[in-house]
Amino acid sequence: MVLESDKPLPSVSFLGPVSSYTHQATLQCFDSDLYNLQPADTITGVFEAVQSGTADLGVVPFENSSNGAVIPTLDLLADRQSQYGDITVCGNSYLGVSHYLLGHKATSIESPALSGATTPTPQAPNDIRPSSEPLTNIKHLQRIYTHPQAFGQCEIFLGEYLKGIERIDVSSTSKAAEIVKADTTGTSAAIASSLASEIYSLDVLAKSIEDRPDNRTRFLVLRKGIDEKARRATGPFKSLISFTVHHHSPGALADALGCFRRYHLNLTSINSRPTKLIPFQYIFFVEFEGSLIRDPAGDVQAALDEVKKHTQSCRWLGSWTDQLPQTYG
Repeated sequence: MVLESDKPLPSVSFLGPVSSYTHQATLQCFDSDLYNLQPADTITGVFEAVQSGTADLGVVPFENSSNGAVIPTLDLLADRQSQYGDITVCGNSYLGVSHYLLGHKATSIESPALSGATTPTPQAPNDIRPSSEPLTNIKHLQRIYTHPQAFGQCEIFLGEYLKGIERIDVSSTSKAAEIVKADTTGTSAAIASSLASEIYSLDVLAKSIEDRPDNRTRFLVLRKGIDEKARRATGPFKSLISFTVHHHSPGALADALGCFRRYHLNLTSINSRPTKLIPFQYIFFVEFEGSLIRDPAGDVQAALDEVKKHTQSCRWLGSWTDQLPQTYG
């Protein structure tokens, strides 16, 4: 007889290494005592783990409040090669993201060149001065490592204090910290989390260098197939679909989007990626309020049935309970 305690813990794959923002979002969703958390080197690795069944669930970054969609995740959801046909989105998580500049302090005691710092506000949204300043001299830095999304979220600080410094894209912010830790020259820096500074024993060269103080990233929870427990879930709900249209048919995209209005379904985001089949033709991603799994009035099903009449291809990618804090809704 197999005791309940002998059953393996359900596994969750996430974009690592440990201390990445995706790791922190994963810990928000899953208790590490109840789940086996498995870092993956890339977002593709998370998708592969979930599709193959080596992980029960996956967590990937999806979009940032100030820098938009995470392109690698959209490309994998586009599934152009039909590799991830069983994957659906079953949840999401929002994480406040504060970026730190991490590295090794210079041996020089020269003070950093500072400028007046302000935080953009609704009354002055176009103030382009950085909201923070270096804590120490950073003139010795020659290159910066981080995830492309993090670069986009820290442009004001980088433009003020590190203009012209070489930027190197890596798979995650924690990977950047790992690389900088190993750089014995001391001339590299990483944009990463405060947790990464502790794990990799790096000096904090600047705190909170993101462009906006309300910087947040949304993460999607992936699974294979549909969780039957979701039929008993409570709202508010969101759903995500992808589709392609006849690009030479006037009004084809408008016709597809109009289906949601007819059934009183509010659209919350629209993104697109190239099909990579025909130049300048696109796969559209539409997120809307409502659930195909919990659809007592049948409005979501009816809308999607109509969308299929106006599209070349259409795929439901999942429905889930949205965790967006009310202050951001």
